[in-house]
Order: sequence, then C-alpha cells, then structure tokens
Amino acid sequence: MSSKPLAIFLMGPTASGKTDLAIALRQKLPVEVISVDSALIYRGMDIGTAKPSSAELALAPHRLIDILDPKESYSVANFREDALNEMAEITAQGKIPLLVGGTMLYYKGLLEGLSPLPSADPTLRAEIEARAEQQGWGALHQELLRIDPVAGARINPNDSQRINRALEVFYLSGKTMTTLTAEQGEGIPYDILQFAIAPQDRSVLHQRIEQRFHKMIELGFEAEVRGLFQRGDLHRDLPSIRCVGYRQMWEYLAGEVSLDEAIYKGICATRQLAKRQITWLRGWQSEIQWLDSLDPQGSFAKMIEKMEQTQQNL
Repeated sequence: MSSKPLAIFLMGPTASGKTDLAIALRQKLPVEVISVDSALIYRGMDIGTAKPSSAELALAPHRLIDILDPKESYSVANFREDALNEMAEITAQGKIPLLVGGTMLYYKGLLEGLSPLPSADPTLRAEIEARAEQQGWGALHQELLRIDPVAGARINPNDSQRINRALEVFYLSGKTMTTLTAEQGEGIPYDILQFAIAPQDRSVLHQRIEQRFHKMIELGFEAEVRGLFQRGDLHRDLPSIRCVGYRQMWEYLAGEVSLDEAIYKGICATRQLAKRQITWLRGWQSEIQWLDSLDPQGSFAKMIEKMEQTQQNL
C-alpha cells in the first residue's frame, strides 16, 4: 500500500490527440490538467502552438499555459518547481493531477529530479557570446568538443544556446555537462501512472501534422508571427521563436524563404519533432501504457480501467 498520492502522465507526439483525451477524462474524473509543453507557456503564441481553444479550456482548464512573454526563457528547473506546486495544490483539493503534453525533458526532470547544474550566470554568458562574435560559434563548438566530446557530439554546431550553456556549466563548475547530468536529483513524491498516445501507423501522424499546419495557416498563423516579428525585442535565437513553425515563418518574414517554402519546412520540422518525441517514449525507462490515437474511445476506456485498478490498490 503506497502512501503517495496519484498523478497521471499523458504523453505523446504532437498532433496525437492528447488534448481531446484529456478533456474527455476531465468530464469523467476528478482530475485537473497541467500542461507539459514548452511552447504553450508563451502568451500570444496560440495558433502555431495549437493551444487549446477557449471552448476547450472551459471544459478542461490547463495550468501552466500563457505564463510567460515570448522574450522570457523557461528552464526544466522552472517547470519542475511550478509543476510540483500545482500538483500539491490539486492533491490538497482531493483531486488528481493530470499532466498532458509532449515536452519529454519536462517529464524527465519532473520524474527523476534535476542534475546539480549551476545556475545561469548572465555575465559569463555575455562573455561567451562576445567570444562567439569574434571567433564564430563553430570555434566555440570545437572547444566544447575538446572539453566534453559527448555533449559536443550531441549539440548541433549551429545551436548557439546549447553551446553557450554547456561551456557556461564547465566554466562555472569545472565539470562537464555530461558528468553533471549523469547525477540525478530527488525523485517525484507521487505514484505515477504513465500513458502515451500515438497512432500505430506513422503515416497517419504525418498526415495529421500536415493537415493541422495548413489549418493553422488558414487561422492566421502568418499574422500571429508577424505581430511577434514586428515587436522589435524578439529574435530567432530565443526559445520561443525557435519553436517549430515559428522559426520557419520567421525566415519567411525576414525575406529568406518564400511562404510556400516556410510552410513546407515547418511541416518537415514538426514531423521531425514528432519523431524525436516517439523516440524518447520508446526509450523511456519507466513503464508506459500505450494508447492508439485511432481508437479514442478504447484509449479512454483503457485509462479509466487502469486508474480504477490503481486506486483500488492504493
């Protein structure tokens, strides 16, 4: 008999049907939804993130959406702190936290705890950026490969944000990112039921992604990104603008590609994101109950049955 409260993870790739399933569960069970999505946190980024509509949010309010301006950054540590606070509040109300989304790093940090990485140092980051302006990020990536070959091989030579962070960690701690991330922190004080939803046929997911992207265009995605582009205080290296779809539309607005090219690249990038999410889930260390996107009623019934069984055993 466990003394820990129950929480539910509903994971899955983009466009797999997580939101619809979460809404159905909210109508049936005493659950409160917490978003686990690194794009939904941003205000004013609604269409391109497929943020739940006002009607959907009325049926199933989501916590941890619209909490930041796009110029702000948000870390796994920020998410873990916020999510645990929300979970504690939900549990205190006698309800069950239902965590829904596809940002696997957030789930991993919440489930396993955080590695003892040093906090960001704005002064040091500015120094690293100044060096990059003189030498180029390629040279700093080569330095990272010498210091931390594992992280260097994993990080794209053009990913300035992650190169900067990996070097910052080494300069501050004297230890590599690889060494520190191998040290886990404190786990989560909940019994977790973990579900993942995805279509068994990958081509179905690709079709959904393409249809949804074209639907976003119809809904005014270009105008949404144009509003961000014209603000003047945002740039393409920010985590918000690096979100799939936004990055490609930003290139179009900067005159670097045509609209058709931006749409094509956005669809391809979203498919790559879905592939990475599925790869994460296939290699997940904890037990996952797999659900089929093409059988929403069966998925709903499977979740209800598993939850009832678990609650009887608690």
